[in-house]
Amino acid sequence: MVKLDRTVLAKSFADTTYRNYDSKLPEKVLQIGEGNFLRGFVDWMIHQMNQQGIFNGSVVAVQPTPHGRVLPKLKEQDWLYTVILRGIAGGKKVDEAEVIPAISRGVNPYEEWEQILKVAESDKLELIISNTTEAGITYLQEPYQSDSFPSSFPGKITALLYHRYKYFSGDLKAGLHILPCELIEENGGKLKYIVKRIARDWNLPSDFLRWLETANRFYDTLVDRIVTGYPKSDAADFASKLGYEDAFLTVGEPYHLFCIDGSEEIKKVFPLDQAGLRVKWGDIERYRELKVRLLNGPHTMMASVGYLAGADTVLDVMKDESLRLFVDRGFEDISETLPFANQEKLDYIEEVRQRFLNPYNQHYLQDIGMNAVYKFKSRLLPTLSRYVDKKGQMPDSIALSLAAILVYFRPVQMNAHGIVGERDGKRYQTRESELVSKVLTNCWKEYEQEEISIEEFVFSILGNRAIWDEDLNEIENVTPTVSGYVWQIISMGMKETLTQMLHKNYSSLS
Repeated sequence: MVKLDRTVLAKSFADTTYRNYDSKLPEKVLQIGEGNFLRGFVDWMIHQMNQQGIFNGSVVAVQPTPHGRVLPKLKEQDWLYTVILRGIAGGKKVDEAEVIPAISRGVNPYEEWEQILKVAESDKLELIISNTTEAGITYLQEPYQSDSFPSSFPGKITALLYHRYKYFSGDLKAGLHILPCELIEENGGKLKYIVKRIARDWNLPSDFLRWLETANRFYDTLVDRIVTGYPKSDAADFASKLGYEDAFLTVGEPYHLFCIDGSEEIKKVFPLDQAGLRVKWGDIERYRELKVRLLNGPHTMMASVGYLAGADTVLDVMKDESLRLFVDRGFEDISETLPFANQEKLDYIEEVRQRFLNPYNQHYLQDIGMNAVYKFKSRLLPTLSRYVDKKGQMPDSIALSLAAILVYFRPVQMNAHGIVGERDGKRYQTRESELVSKVLTNCWKEYEQEEISIEEFVFSILGNRAIWDEDLNEIENVTPTVSGYVWQIISMGMKETLTQMLHKNYSSLS
């Protein structure tokens, strides 16, 4: 079968149309990240604007990590890929495919840093968009060398902006609009703070710091669309329907929402609303709290618990009676900490349940489990702390999910990508930061060699300030509760542990 490239554009399902594209659109966006979410959300949106003649710009995609494997293969497809939206919208079934030509090229900074600097010299460049996961927007002290790339994501942004500042001689009109899509609170503000800190570390000129402050805009954002990525089990069926093979088929739900804490300036540069896309401008805090706590939080909660209980996808979790009760318990525990009207929370929870029950998309728990520790830190740790402060006890659902994450990263092997775990005799690959992987590996090794107990194992990990930015052992009862669940999981299995947890009495939310 023919493989997707520029000669095979957008042959889709019978009820869709053929699409053409302009491969010479100016490169207006430098995108740090090339994963499923950015391709199925931001790049899809850019294509919708381009089709209507509104944005008229393309994307330069940058590989965010040394081990990226997307760009070389995406290049073989002339930077084209297919987005498939499946689900229910407006009470009607949606099942549509569309080739997305928004990416003009890709660059590997670990081999082609000079090409990225060339992009920074372009007067067509207007935006930097990123998704480097929650672990990406973190400070790393590192040296500056003008001819080589920094290791961290904020370091790369600092170096790019400084190069642009020098190239344009500090012209205030050369500033950029920076939209981080990482799911952390105040993502734009935190990225800006770290960039300024790195600039001071590097002793960059005070004039650059002033230019950074006055010419550039860092926006807090919130992104919302469930993108499940490549449909492993249905790839052959999709190829048959589409009439071509696409190694980067990207499946997502029809629902989408982009919240940007900005005003008229960013609206003009990035006119999503003019294309009929769902976007909210201005204060995003309310949307962020509901979405991060009641959608992303339960996702992170279910990933390790569900996987260790034998489930592979979100739908598997929602179809299993015990696992679904666990998710419902999580909704209840999280809802207790949110300062919104009860009916508003119930309505949002029901909407999320329906999205989790989408029968058309296979959202793999292993994908959700990538960088699970940092996801727990941003999505569930604030909820855990609030719950303890409010009720004086541990939320069992969140405590069990933290214990499950620790067991999920129990290594049977290490490779270049990180920890390899084992479930029911079959091995699985995990993804975490180098720091977290090292800490977990060392602590598990000490436990396996009977140098420390389970409680000492948990105490050591929860007390690691380099991971959590605080000592979690100071939270009342967290260490004994999580230790108890870790012991139960490794001694009797996740299913029995889950059964015992669910037999505890708890009140109904409704």
